Amino acid sequence: MGRIKEWFLRTIWNRLLLLARWLVISIVTGLVLGVVGAAFAKSIAWVTVYRKANPMILAGLPLAGLLIVFFYHFERKDEKSSTNLVLDAIHAERHIPFRTAPLIFASTIITHLFGGSAGREGAALQLGGSIGEQLGKLFHMDQADQRVTIMCGMSAAFSALFGTPLAAAIFPMEVVSVGIMHYAALVPCVVAALIASAVAASLGVEAEAFVLGELPALTAGIGARVVVLGVLCAAVSILFCVVIHRTEHELERIFPNPYLRIGAAGAVLALMTFLCGTTDYLGAGMDVAGRYIAGEVVAEAFLLKILFTAVTLGGGFKGGEIVPTFFVGAAFGSLMGSVLGLPCGLSAACGMAAVFCGVTNCPISSLLISLEMFGFQGALFFALVISISYMQSGYYGLYHSQRIVYAKDKTRFINQKTKE
Repeated sequence: MGRIKEWFLRTIWNRLLLLARWLVISIVTGLVLGVVGAAFAKSIAWVTVYRKANPMILAGLPLAGLLIVFFYHFERKDEKSSTNLVLDAIHAERHIPFRTAPLIFASTIITHLFGGSAGREGAALQLGGSIGEQLGKLFHMDQADQRVTIMCGMSAAFSALFGTPLAAAIFPMEVVSVGIMHYAALVPCVVAALIASAVAASLGVEAEAFVLGELPALTAGIGARVVVLGVLCAAVSILFCVVIHRTEHELERIFPNPYLRIGAAGAVLALMTFLCGTTDYLGAGMDVAGRYIAGEVVAEAFLLKILFTAVTLGGGFKGGEIVPTFFVGAAFGSLMGSVLGLPCGLSAACGMAAVFCGVTNCPISSLLISLEMFGFQGALFFALVISISYMQSGYYGLYHSQRIVYAKDKTRFINQKTKE
């Protein structure tokens, strides 16, 4: 009996030590990235306000692109900074150089200042992954635990920027390998996301949130329309991924020199903005997405945002793809709401959730971020449209380093990378 008691107490003590270790690491990660994320969010907000007040700054976009390429000139080709680099590091295939953090911070701000059409979460994931890996080394973590600290950092940075700690905690565990979850990172990711969100909020970063108003009951007729919307959003997500990747490949083929490529892309973006007669498609566009949720309908908006984002990122400017998918989903959802007879706000919110799910292959994160942005009253609609989009979007994705471990339509192990 004494041996059993000793074994039990030793087991409990070891588990408590393990918990304490990860709590310390995740709290430090949350504090550090809460501050860094807040600084990044406020910098993006400031340069966006400046750009809108000085629209002629768009003319400097080609020169800004040259500066970004110069920043990345000394980076080795096999260490090309992107979200794919972070995913590869979690797969234990590569390491994230620490210079990734300041590079993506500065280059994303330059992109937003001069009007590139890109998001900020890609930069957040790279910031978080880079700093997370460095903290893992600082705490003398082994290789396996460093992969957890990378995910921990990604959660913290994502949470600091969006103020959605639930989705931020789950997204890094879900996006790496579709079909399985890295639950070993659950405690660090949850704690770091909560801490980072609180720190960013205390520093004045506001969470993304929208009001949908009164929603209809989920009847058979409404449900059928939501299913149709989910199928259409899956098609839009495939289109988004294909255009993003094909544009990048074609621009690299036409302009092998990165300076020429980014300069040409900047000039094309300026010309496209002039021809469209609006700056709505520049920057991340979360404020514009809010207009679609409020009831505005612009039929061509989702296609134009896809094109602007593809030229921006394909040309070599830095940023993320996820916020543009929110824009695309909201614009397409508001359009389809008017066609399908769904409330515009609900349809736009469902469009955001469904397109985000289609391009990231992350249904749980998509549901959580929808609930945190729009409230729980739309949970049934979000769950339905997200599940349809996940199944119908196939094996396309924004990140070619993402692995589809299990098939979407069968309990079958496939372990393949996403299509481009």
